[in-house]
Amino acid sequence: MNFKKTLLAVSLTLVSQQAFSAAFQLAEHSASGLGRAFAGDAAIAENASVVARNPALMTQFDNMQLSVVATYVKPDVSLKGESAPYGLSADVLNEDSIAPSAVVPAAYFTMPINDEFAIGFGAFSNFGLATEFNDDYAAGQLAGNTEITTVNLNSSLAYRVNEVFSVAVGINYIYADATIKRTFGASPLPIPAQTQAVNLEGDDTGYGFNIGFAYDVKPGHRYGFHYRSETDITFDGTYSNQLPAQLGGLAGQSLPGSVAITLPAIAEFSGSHQLNSEFGLHYSILWTGWTSFDKLEAYVEGRDAPVFSKTEDFTSSFRVALGGDYQFNEALKLRAGLAYDESPAEQSHLSISIPDTNRLWLSAGLTYQLDAHSSVDVGMSALRGETQNFTESDNLGQSWGFESKGHAYLVGAQYNYQF
Repeated sequence: MNFKKTLLAVSLTLVSQQAFSAAFQLAEHSASGLGRAFAGDAAIAENASVVARNPALMTQFDNMQLSVVATYVKPDVSLKGESAPYGLSADVLNEDSIAPSAVVPAAYFTMPINDEFAIGFGAFSNFGLATEFNDDYAAGQLAGNTEITTVNLNSSLAYRVNEVFSVAVGINYIYADATIKRTFGASPLPIPAQTQAVNLEGDDTGYGFNIGFAYDVKPGHRYGFHYRSETDITFDGTYSNQLPAQLGGLAGQSLPGSVAITLPAIAEFSGSHQLNSEFGLHYSILWTGWTSFDKLEAYVEGRDAPVFSKTEDFTSSFRVALGGDYQFNEALKLRAGLAYDESPAEQSHLSISIPDTNRLWLSAGLTYQLDAHSSVDVGMSALRGETQNFTESDNLGQSWGFESKGHAYLVGAQYNYQF
């Protein structure tokens, strides 16, 4: 067996499968949106975070706006073993929590140029993940340490066509970084379970564009649409393993490796309706074009042909959200919302590096006006995932059976200042 070829292919497969899971399509762009499960976000102009969801709304502001956001994400993902090879008990696969907590930051600034034009800048993330397993985990070739981070730097220009219609266009500069580490775990090979099978690190940058529209049907009633393009990313970096050279491994030596992926396009349509001076109703439908991820090809230096090629056939997914807000008094606004987030992964593509699932969002939040220029937002969400039962095969062809349960809790805080 050519371990160099097989292990590199497996490591790159794990990168792509996790980067393209709806569970890691980050929606946490603002605490104000979090409080209503992001319902209506492409149609509501509350603060500078509109740069992320629809910059056409920047024309609604008469003054410069600054928003700074931090969202704490607490995943609760557990695994129960159902079957294991090599005569092992399935209980060796049980894990209480495989995803660490994280903080997702974001910052935005918008500025009107005149009565028609406005510009805005944002730093946020649309994709990211992190999972951790012990080095001696039995199914170590399927799990280990996985971390993918993306940072989206956006510049946008908005134009008010008339009193009711605005358009915007933006440019996105995206930095992506990936680290994948896997161990051999239980296997027929005469090596310790914690022996490193995969150590892959790489990064890249890419560009994309976004366009937005906002239309006021009548005062207090607005529709919005926002589209974000695909972005091509090629992770270039190093690959190594600790497999002894006599078994065909690298014995810790590094060699160049790369894999090209496409971050999918995203489109959102939203409606926002101010029913009276106190109550507002908002809704959204968000589409993600996961079909752009139809196959995976991995390369190493010195080879013209890919060392690994696999058809993935992910399907596009939808997220629908409904929310509302209540102006309790001049200083305090209350929010609530719910959403259903659909997974693009079919049963054959589930992985224990946090298997994907459909999710239900339950959210609540508030805005408190500190003074004439500043306000704070707080939002909270509980995500409930479906239970999944599936099997996954390692690079030696052995199958492992799992039952997974995935939930998460989010808390966001945001400070807004208008100059």
